[in-house]
Amino acid sequence: MTAEYRFLQFLQRTFRFHFTIMTCSILMVFTSSSVAQKEYHLLRQGNQKYDQGKYKEAELDYRKAIELKKDSYKGQFNLGTSLYKQQNWDESSRIFGSLAESNPDKKIQSNALHNLGNTFLESKQYEKSVEAYENSLLKNPSDKDTKYNLEYARQMLRKQKEQQQQNEKNKKNQDNQDKKDKKDQNKEQQNKEQAQNKNQQDQNKKISKEDADRMLEALKNNEKKTLAKLNKEKHTSSQIVIEKDW
Repeated sequence: MTAEYRFLQFLQRTFRFHFTIMTCSILMVFTSSSVAQKEYHLLRQGNQKYDQGKYKEAELDYRKAIELKKDSYKGQFNLGTSLYKQQNWDESSRIFGSLAESNPDKKIQSNALHNLGNTFLESKQYEKSVEAYENSLLKNPSDKDTKYNLEYARQMLRKQKEQQQQNEKNKKNQDNQDKKDKKDQNKEQQNKEQAQNKNQQDQNKKISKEDADRMLEALKNNEKKTLAKLNKEKHTSSQIVIEKDW
């Protein structure tokens, strides 16, 4: 049996234990007043639905009981429990936090703080969970379930911090790798551009050589034509006509 599974068992039992306290206390403070009767009826009806796993319907009955009696800590406590069962951690934690601050009874404060720790634990707010369990133990140092849950929350907090540190390390490594990849990519692009420029320069040089060859060939052709012209003129001037002496 793993530690986590054992914790879940304790979690269910703890909530049920605290929930039972609220249920039984109703009978001890029950009065014959109309408001008290309606409140009692709604709370008992909500408890029955809670036992059947109808947590949303139980929530509605608890809310109606609170409407009748705003300071009904029984209704508020059980409302927080039904919301917890529906995984509504935010509202559940607000209710238990308010009960822990407003109710003068240390036992109720301890139970509310214990359940507050449970809601923070479920929502993975381990640091707040540890704090809530520690405060619960200040009110009731002998609560074994709270002690167990506190140790479990501390373990989860350590694991969470280790995971965060690992995530930060991985992110840093990834950032460094991204920078290296970008640098390599820029260098590759720079080398490619340099190669293209060199090819262009070589091409320009090649074109210039071809032009030079053509110009040289043209000069040779012009030189041949000039020499041919000069030779022709020279040949013509050498043919002197001698007039006859009559």
